[in-house]
Amino acid sequence: MAKWLDGGGLMAERIRNHDWANTPLGPLEHWPDALKTTMALCLASRFPQAVLWGPDLLTLHNDAFTQILGRKPLALGIPFRDVWQEAWADIGSMADRALAGEAVYIEDFPLIIERNGGPERAYFTFCYSPIRGLDGEVLGMLDTVTETTTSVLANRRLNFLDALGRAIADATAADQILDTTTRMMVEHLSLSSCAYAVMDADEDGFTICGDAVAPGSPRLVGQYQLHDFGRLALSRLRSGLPLVINDNLSELAADEAATFQAIGITATICMPLIKGGRLIALMAIHDNVPRTWTHYEQALISEVTERCWAHIQRVQAHAEVREAMTALEALNATLEHRVDERTTQLVHTEAVLRQAQKLEAIGQLTGGVAHDFNNLLTIIRSSLHFLQRPNLDEKRRERYIKTISDTVHRGAKLTGQLLAFARRQALSPEVFEAGPRLEAMADMLDTATGARIQVELQLPQAPCHIRADVSQLETAVINLMLNGRDAMAGEGTLLLRLQADRRPPALRGQPSPPARFAAISVSDSGVGIAAELLERIFDPFFTTKAPGEGTGLGLSQVFGFAKQSGGDVQVASIPGQGTTFTLYLPQEDPPAASAEDASASSH
Repeated sequence: MAKWLDGGGLMAERIRNHDWANTPLGPLEHWPDALKTTMALCLASRFPQAVLWGPDLLTLHNDAFTQILGRKPLALGIPFRDVWQEAWADIGSMADRALAGEAVYIEDFPLIIERNGGPERAYFTFCYSPIRGLDGEVLGMLDTVTETTTSVLANRRLNFLDALGRAIADATAADQILDTTTRMMVEHLSLSSCAYAVMDADEDGFTICGDAVAPGSPRLVGQYQLHDFGRLALSRLRSGLPLVINDNLSELAADEAATFQAIGITATICMPLIKGGRLIALMAIHDNVPRTWTHYEQALISEVTERCWAHIQRVQAHAEVREAMTALEALNATLEHRVDERTTQLVHTEAVLRQAQKLEAIGQLTGGVAHDFNNLLTIIRSSLHFLQRPNLDEKRRERYIKTISDTVHRGAKLTGQLLAFARRQALSPEVFEAGPRLEAMADMLDTATGARIQVELQLPQAPCHIRADVSQLETAVINLMLNGRDAMAGEGTLLLRLQADRRPPALRGQPSPPARFAAISVSDSGVGIAAELLERIFDPFFTTKAPGEGTGLGLSQVFGFAKQSGGDVQVASIPGQGTTFTLYLPQEDPPAASAEDASASSH
């Protein structure tokens, strides 16, 4: 019968149909009540869980846990040690601690596991909880686990790209960029070598002009012919497809593999760079032994190739401008005797050359900062317009003057925040009531947005105190509200809402924290955000706005502020209907003085 298995999904049916008679557990009807109850709870959970029973830790699990196992053989009734034999040296001691009665919890734990046809490094957050009988004896343990590989690798990628960007930001020559980039790639991925090459016009010859090699590996700088590396390399790279070889000795013909082996390469990923329909450059990572390349490594070399090329273009543009300026100075020295109309032409040429020095990235940043300041000036201009009206009552006059003062103060804060962004200054959190702050921001935005945009504010009945940096909170909320205003093209409803005692959902692969949070959400009725852009909107300098209308730092500041404050930010969007950003910040009890004042006022 085993009614306790009802509603337990596919795994429940497998358990029901499994032959348990010849196992240590025995027939289902003889299983102890503690095991039945625990398994019923496990099977009903949508979170990956496994019940590990008895001294041998026999494995029973729910449907969600199957994804953790990947393509491993069926684990039902198998000792946990045998299911994870390749990782038992790392997790065996933790299982022993759980059997001894200790609850063991570990985040982002790295393991090399066998699944999906081969070994792979994965990261897990899990808890081993002892299962006790009525007499307190430990009968087994409950394994609650979630795989965090995606979020760990995403953070690792962002950290590496951030470090690489800072390392080459001040480079003034292509050699510096190539030396730094290839060296950091070799160190980050434990490679035997990394190289960057420029293609000849015939798209066959190429010159490796920058490389980094591990000790004992040969240097790669020099000239080569693409066809010498085989038909596969020739066809894929000219088609703009990456060349991925795990072991050239087994995957290529002997003569083709020999070309790689001659320069110390057994495994390689070679990434082509296609511009204007032509193959113009290559970037490759290598190992001198067979190696199964991961998706993370392939994605990283693809992104680094594009960034490396962009930085090289930047320094080459600088060099061309410097050469032009030098030539201009020499020309000016020989033209002093020319007539005045020639002077006008030279001044114009000099101005054009100076303008050429402005890079697109700097132009985008300064244009976006100007856009942010223009928003503040719009508020000041609107308030001044209202102040010029005759017969304006004193209350409204004071309100508009205060709005101007607050906006000027915010402009000063914006300047300080730009400096803070550059210097990465620490936050200064404090405990304060969030409602009045949000009310002031909504009031200010309502003054500046015009009659066609309605700014609505929803606050909880009771005061809600949070711990955060006040200045950074104001910047984050204003960034979100201005983005919402822009998304509505001048007409719609902008809702600012504060909700207390909220628990954020699990975001970016991280479990939901147990603490109390206040949720500050900004909703607009605008065009929404396309699904394929949602994962990138928090990247620094990423923006969907036209050049000069945004720095790409607004949402990056919101994300960084939320994470530094111990919270998070969630975005939900439906194209054509609108977008909601929700900022989760730690909620605090009212300070003692505030609590006593509130108590006194109630009496």
